[in-house]
Amino acid sequence: MVRGRRAALGLLAGGTLVGGLSPRPARAQNAIGKLVEEGPKPLPAITLTDPEGRERDLSSIVGPGAGKGIVLNLWATWCAPCVEEMPALDRLATLLAKEGILVIPASSDRGGRAQVDPFFARTGIQHLGPWLDPRSAATRALGARGLPTTILIDPQGRERARLEGGAAWDSAELVADVRRLCGTPKPGTEPT
Repeated sequence: MVRGRRAALGLLAGGTLVGGLSPRPARAQNAIGKLVEEGPKPLPAITLTDPEGRERDLSSIVGPGAGKGIVLNLWATWCAPCVEEMPALDRLATLLAKEGILVIPASSDRGGRAQVDPFFARTGIQHLGPWLDPRSAATRALGARGLPTTILIDPQGRERARLEGGAAWDSAELVADVRRLCGTPKPGTEPT
């Protein structure tokens, strides 16, 4: 029995598991997410609670006349990949603040602000407001299969892409994708 455990540990230490699979650290597994462009497509009606405690229809922020692109992150404080990517979303919000693109982290925590505010304070999140998705209504309306799920919404209020799982949102590649999909298009380059 001991010999079998040592052999298994040796295989793990050597970087290969039975069947030829290479193990990845748990952190790397949580960080895997692929941005999938599937739009543009209309959004369902979504209501969130904003940082001031008011219910806001998402269409009042994006869509005709509003002109804001949105990175809508569906998350919760109990979700390890959500917690891991939150600092990168905070940095993304700083990078995009002057470009008319909002980063909205919509928490589905049942404790609401009483749970989210201490989490933001403890983790040093400074550029994101505590948006709430009461009863996970937006999560269901958007058909999210799990948390975190991030929806990229263009200034016309259309879903352009989504990413299921955690991501390094402040990486050069994802920042460029967010700008391209959520930013205000240059005249004559309007996406269809």
